[in-house]
Amino acid sequence: MENRLGFGVFLAPHHPIGENPTLQLQRDLQLATLLDELGYDEFWVGEHHSGGWETIASPEMFLSAAAMVTHRIKLGTGVVSIPYHHPFTVAQRIVMLDHLSRGRAMLGVGPGALPSDAFMLGIDPMTQRDQMDEGLGVIIRLLTEREPITVDGSWYRLRDAALHLRPVQRELPMAVASMISPAGMKSAGKHGVGVLSVGSYLPEGLSALKTQWSFAESSAKENGQSVDRSNWRIVMPFHISDSREQALREVGEGLKRWNNEYVVGILGRPDGKIFEDGYEAARFMNEMGGGIFGTPEDAVEKLAKLQEISGGFGTVLSFAHDWAPREQMWRSYELLARHVIPRCNGMLASIDESAARVSANKAKLMGAATGAIMKAISSDQKAVEAMAKGIDTGPFSLAPAQKAAAAQATPRNGAK
Repeated sequence: MENRLGFGVFLAPHHPIGENPTLQLQRDLQLATLLDELGYDEFWVGEHHSGGWETIASPEMFLSAAAMVTHRIKLGTGVVSIPYHHPFTVAQRIVMLDHLSRGRAMLGVGPGALPSDAFMLGIDPMTQRDQMDEGLGVIIRLLTEREPITVDGSWYRLRDAALHLRPVQRELPMAVASMISPAGMKSAGKHGVGVLSVGSYLPEGLSALKTQWSFAESSAKENGQSVDRSNWRIVMPFHISDSREQALREVGEGLKRWNNEYVVGILGRPDGKIFEDGYEAARFMNEMGGGIFGTPEDAVEKLAKLQEISGGFGTVLSFAHDWAPREQMWRSYELLARHVIPRCNGMLASIDESAARVSANKAKLMGAATGAIMKAISSDQKAVEAMAKGIDTGPFSLAPAQKAAAAQATPRNGAK
């Protein structure tokens, strides 16, 4: 990979029903702290209002709390569902988050993922994608234009509206969620912003990645904009362990429960499949390409393949999920940070090269070092006597013959 690949985490969240939700949210904040310490680049948090599993209703509020316990990681709304809000308040909240995080906010937007959310709010699902595109255009104007704007929108009104507080960042990063349809990609291209491919781990999403990006490029060209693959983020389930078998075993039961109880049981995905065995569920996702479960080496290989399939992207986001005990999940994030991120970004190349050069020349280098030691010893009577008695005089261990030679050496000052 020629360019640096960014790494982050996408937290919907997906928390199984039956646990204390307050403690689950506290663990999510602890995850943000862990990722910050491990050097991850980004942390994205979603907005949902029904279904029981995805319990964060306001990503901005959660991320403002995360900003207080982190220092460098970027904090993104993944995503704010624009049709649920007045565009002005979306712009105001992201500006507030940018100030509270000292310039680390990112705005991710979407039409709204759960039909149950739209139903409760009286929103026609057929209008959501158009409303998202319309609202994003207004939000961009509010964030970038200095003069007040007046707009009669399809579900809101603005009268001489202007933000009295501007973002800390000169250009606040923005991205549009993309699933299977081309709507998200087209909107990103139209407005010249980034993309969050949140359905890429699904088989149909994985195979369509390259085609999807072409929609963004075509739309950008039609609207006099440009899009950059470095601003394309792809969400992918990860779990790293000491072996592929162990990784599959660790996530199996949690993944089965998520699929059977939530995806199929609660959401009712029409093409969903019920799994009787957790290991088989994990193996199925891993083999279909929609998950990266295995060793650090497996992850490096699959990420290279994902770059090839997609044509190239800028950041990969690990799909956060409570599908294993916290100790195993935390260790997975650590293994990825220690062994996958540096390999993908060439951080170890110079270290490997240095080790290889020294190894290839070790006989010559050690011989020169030994000669220098012998010379220093032979010029000092105390060192000669110590060597003759078998006392080590430094970090190098000399061979018996070398010690004998040193013991018989005559110091240059003539001492006996």
